[in-house]
Amino acid sequence: MIHEVDEALRRLLVESGLETSGVEVVFDAPTRDWAARRSAPTVCVFLYDIREDHARRGSGGGEVYDEDGLVVARRTPPRWFDLTYLIAAWAGRPQDEHRLLSQVLGTLVSTDALPPHLLTGTLADLGLTVALDAGGTGADAPAASDVWSALGGELKPSLGVRVRAPLAGISRVTAQPVTEGLVVRSVPRSEQGDPDSTRRLRYTEVRPPEPAEGFGGSRERPPAPARRRRGERQP
Repeated sequence: MIHEVDEALRRLLVESGLETSGVEVVFDAPTRDWAARRSAPTVCVFLYDIREDHARRGSGGGEVYDEDGLVVARRTPPRWFDLTYLIAAWAGRPQDEHRLLSQVLGTLVSTDALPPHLLTGTLADLGLTVALDAGGTGADAPAASDVWSALGGELKPSLGVRVRAPLAGISRVTAQPVTEGLVVRSVPRSEQGDPDSTRRLRYTEVRPPEPAEGFGGSRERPPAPARRRRGERQP
């Protein structure tokens, strides 16, 4: 994704007419040694800070379709990152450098997002807006003076540009779609094996449980009391 943003910025500056006037657009680190080797007017677009925008981290996902409109993969949601650039110009005179910076600034502030026709690769496939802010840098990005000090070069007029771009999610290939109906095949009984060899369950005779032992320790049931006749006295 980062190199695709670089290419979009390069195309945007080329459309402004920089290359037709003999100005080079590079993405090198503007160190002291690099600056000493400059012999032609140059606009340097240096990327020095990359941070994720956690507030835009979403859930869910999307589907990837083939030419026939079938789902071939499922993609996790994209994650957004802030890419902060330092843009400076090199020329023979400070006035020429300021003129180049003015031309670059006029090109960048004329749009709030990178035009879709300049996007390539995954940025073009996602079809999402790639925001561009030429008025400053991220809240946590290092200051321009700290960047120049870390590079070991002399402080020069520069533009802080921030691009908010999506990083495509991870795609997982799905199973092939079902294109045939359910097929049921029957097998003749003769091909299923010997029916006599089929194992069957056998049940043995179940006997009633024996009575539990009484208080006297005998398992036999006590005899039923004899019935008395009417009028017979009990001995």
